[in-house]
Amino acid sequence: MGAQWKQAGREANAQKKGQLVNKLVREIMVAAKLGGADPETNPRLAAAVEKARKASVYRDTIERAIKKGSGQTDDKVVIEQVTFEGFAPHKVPVVVECLTDNRNRTAPEIRTIFKAGSLGQPGSVGFSSIATASSKPPIPIPAAMLRATPLKPERRKSNRSKRKKFPKARKAPGF
Repeated sequence: MGAQWKQAGREANAQKKGQLVNKLVREIMVAAKLGGADPETNPRLAAAVEKARKASVYRDTIERAIKKGSGQTDDKVVIEQVTFEGFAPHKVPVVVECLTDNRNRTAPEIRTIFKAGSLGQPGSVGFSSIATASSKPPIPIPAAMLRATPLKPERRKSNRSKRKKFPKARKAPGF
């Protein structure tokens, strides 16, 4: 294998890692902006930092992202979280959460993804979602219903008696 092919592979891997690092840094900045700069009190930030460490992101980069996200530097963070709701083909509800620095660029991209389905209004999917909170206490389930009862498979009745019997094929004369 020639050296030029190895270099092409290295460049492709570096490109992939750069994209992953950029994505993780943006997630860290948004988490720091929403919940504070301390990973001990901000579970979203702690999870993002843990993902970044597993992906071998430099400690300086992680700390810089936390400072930038929490507003401790002069740079302003304009990345925000945007939620789109819609229906995929066959009326499957879908909620898409995006991190973006420009809503006007993200909305048409999401619209093209939902071309086969339909992009709904905010709250259209969340309204029918099971994950919504309820003020009612859960219904208690009786202990008798919790016990598992083995299910016996039903026996199928044979249709052999109703089948039509055909006579056996006979050889034609002369063969």
